[in-house]
Amino acid sequence: MSKYGAVKTNGYASKREAKRAADLKLLEKAGKIFELREQVTYVLADAVTVQGRRRPSLRYIADFVYLVPVPGNSGMRHEVVEDCKGFRTPEYRIKRHLMKSVLNIDILET
Repeated sequence: MSKYGAVKTNGYASKREAKRAADLKLLEKAGKIFELREQVTYVLADAVTVQGRRRPSLRYIADFVYLVPVPGNSGMRHEVVEDCKGFRTPEYRIKRHLMKSVLNIDILET
């Protein structure tokens, strides 16, 4: 069990994430969403050296990324970056802010 009470389920970080993964897989099978990917990494800031110490890149790992059809535009698809959240940690809030300001990506929280 994690410090926030999440219980790993079927290889996912929480029951909520496992259920959402199952739902998204059904939507993909039904042709409602496309190209479902899990645990997609985004680099928010490159690795740097601070006071002589090498610091790794700052990354955000999305739970799910997939494409949805754009209404009214046949063939056009929009990318959705989704995160299953039971609790918004301070670290997550910073990374959500950076995803928008650095990469202009909004995160869908479920």
